[in-house]
Amino acid sequence: MTKAIFFDIDGTILDKEHGIPELTPRVQSAIKKLQDQGNYIFIATGRPFSFMPKNILDFGFNGYVMSNGALIMIDGKVFFKSELDSKVVKKVCDFAEKENIEYMLESYPETYCPKGFKACEDFFKKIEVDPSGFIRDFDIEKISVSKMEFLSARKDLEQLDLDYKKILSTPGLTGWADPFHYKTMEVYSDQISKATGILKVLDRLNIDVKNSYAFGDGQNDMEMIQTVGAGFVMATARDELKKFAKFVVPSVHDDGVAVGIEKYIL
Repeated sequence: MTKAIFFDIDGTILDKEHGIPELTPRVQSAIKKLQDQGNYIFIATGRPFSFMPKNILDFGFNGYVMSNGALIMIDGKVFFKSELDSKVVKKVCDFAEKENIEYMLESYPETYCPKGFKACEDFFKKIEVDPSGFIRDFDIEKISVSKMEFLSARKDLEQLDLDYKKILSTPGLTGWADPFHYKTMEVYSDQISKATGILKVLDRLNIDVKNSYAFGDGQNDMEMIQTVGAGFVMATARDELKKFAKFVVPSVHDDGVAVGIEKYIL
């Protein structure tokens, strides 16, 4: 029976901030074995296309569910793209600027970031995203936006929480603030998630949900872990995600993805 397996990137198959910028040999071998057996291998990430590491794009995945389900590519072609209402994007970004919250606007294949947003540059350099590729000069009401990212250096976290909650209260939007440092927040349509993206892929490939698997470690992996036939959660994930896991596997530093594949899928 043909299977489809979906992999989050950061904290699942890579951890660039802590010394694992590429797939380890054991993880590479395990994923390739899945594909060699006729199964489909996909990335499922919050990253937009422009943030995808070259070693991931070169690996040979069958496709990508990106921007938390807002963009799907299969065999190198865009299969699905969600776009936010331009008036909503402008309203939210106007509020962010008023509160000194920087933002980036993600599309395909472009990423937009206003001039002078140095905190955004510095933050994304940490995951080896080259800010020279950001488009700086644009009309916010005339571009296509699939997902928004916000970043604040505000030290008053209580006020920042209120600011982020106001953004998320905008009708039609959903998202989450990174719980580990609470400086960044991803915002996208409340009609999409990694799970909706995965379901679209499964339908396109005519694969039953029971034959789908996903590996993840973050809050934006919650829906997909609950949706697939078997969800694998990394040992470093928070308890609220682990409770939905079919299996908890070792961390990315201990080849957890390979362990899960070898023990439960191959």
